[in-house]
This record gives sequence, structure tokens and C-alpha cells, in this order.
Amino acid sequence: MYIVHVHVEVFPEAVEAFKAASQANAAASLLEPGVVRFDVLQESEVATRFLLVEVYRVEADAAAHKETAHYATWRDKVAPMMAQPRRGVKYGNIFPLDAMW
Repeated sequence: MYIVHVHVEVFPEAVEAFKAASQANAAASLLEPGVVRFDVLQESEVATRFLLVEVYRVEADAAAHKETAHYATWRDKVAPMMAQPRRGVKYGNIFPLDAMW
């Protein structure tokens, strides 16, 4: 598995619009053959902070995701909402998550 955690902080006035755009992107992402999981999480104590948890079968699936129309739409729509640049952290799994799918 290839896992990406994307840390995002948005302006307070953009929270609801970011949530809507990210939910649409996540729903479309789950239809991609290489996407195992795609979560959009909002921090409980700081409502302007989000974490996208993206789980792909292989690294190439993450690259393919960035070529989709729905990703481009999301990227362009949320860019002006961000209080700071988003930060992606890549992970490889240790526990055999792939055995579950």
C-alpha cells in the first residue's frame, strides 16, 4: 500500500466550502481502481484544520489520481481557501493492510 496524509489548513470563512469540495473529490476518488480508501477528516479542536487520508494500492495509483478531472477541479477550487500550502506526507504500511482488501 501507498498512503498519503495531506495536511490542510483553510481560512475560517472557507471551512464549509472546503468540506463540500473535498467530499465531492473523495467520492469520485473512491471510484478509481487504485484507490483503496479516501478519508476527509476535520480536526476536532481546530475546525480549520483537515487531514486527507489517501490509501492507494501502489504509488503509481497516486500519480494517476492526480491526472483525474475531479482532482484538478478540487485542487483549483480549494487553492484560494488555504491559509497555508497543503503538506503531503507519504507512508508505506507495516501491518498488512493489503490483506484486508
